[in-house]
Amino acid sequence: MLFHLDFHVEYSAEMTQNDLFAIWAEEAGAALGAKDAGIVVDLWKAVGERRVIVIVNVESVEILDQILIDLPIMQKMGQHVQVDVTALRTYEGFAADVKERVGR
Repeated sequence: MLFHLDFHVEYSAEMTQNDLFAIWAEEAGAALGAKDAGIVVDLWKAVGERRVIVIVNVESVEILDQILIDLPIMQKMGQHVQVDVTALRTYEGFAADVKERVGR
């Protein structure tokens, strides 16, 4: 199952930018490791924003939820991270479905 994840990261006044970067560096290592493992299809950092966009390929929503809970950034500052999740289907599958419906 493919999912689009849109992470928006904030941080509290008690954290310095260096504190945030230390956590984010750990998160980046986990994200790139997941990419090497094939769980993350690809990911991007939005320029000028504390925002990361990720496409993941997992077996179920339960596994995705477990992965999100276990992320370093969620464990260390999850109260400052908003993740918008969108389920995706391949366009090829959609196109075949539409084509079949036209012939009905």
